[in-house]
Amino acid sequence: MDEHESNTEPDAPNAFEVTRRTVIETGTAALLLTTLPHAVFAASPVDDNEPPPPPVKVELQINGHSHSLTLDPRTTLLDALREHLALTGSKKGCDHGQCGACTVLIEGRRINSCLTLAVIHDGQSVTTIEGLATGDNLHPMQTAFVEHDGFQCGYCTSGQICSAIGMLAESRQGMPSYVTGDLTQPAAELTDVEIRERMSGNICRCAAYPNIVAAIKQAAGMPT
Repeated sequence: MDEHESNTEPDAPNAFEVTRRTVIETGTAALLLTTLPHAVFAASPVDDNEPPPPPVKVELQINGHSHSLTLDPRTTLLDALREHLALTGSKKGCDHGQCGACTVLIEGRRINSCLTLAVIHDGQSVTTIEGLATGDNLHPMQTAFVEHDGFQCGYCTSGQICSAIGMLAESRQGMPSYVTGDLTQPAAELTDVEIRERMSGNICRCAAYPNIVAAIKQAAGMPT
């Protein structure tokens, strides 16, 4: 063999080099080519003729009143409120728990009603926007939203108000947020930054956020 010849073809590709990128790429490709197809093909086909599950009885304590409902067990709390009890104040915005328009209070704690099933809350106390006022007297948070013009189109307002009430309760109980500086004394001061972070799960497409913060501060007895 000539001293200038070698066993490697001149046009042969370089040896496969293991890098972070190749690991990610090959790992992802392997997942797509092996695991996912097997999982898809192993799944039972959907039977459109399969009967729905039998209905269940649910007792909900909503705004101080007891309601006995017979529901498909797959019914969300939001649909139970809107479609079965005509309590349409809680809005269906995204129906994926991302906008907060459906926020209600369960035993005083805020929750996205589109992400939970009605049967889960059998016997529990549910407060919606319709249950906050006492007769003609608005809840202090409702009054603050009106006085500070904390809404424009109003679609998110019921969720904003319920969430704000729940948020203030959490703060008073000492629950910290992502931006709380000292976890040994959480939320010592409910600053604008704290309020915005704690209310970040409620989206206002009209962008009335400064007014909403001012309304919450008034309802909390803070200077605005």
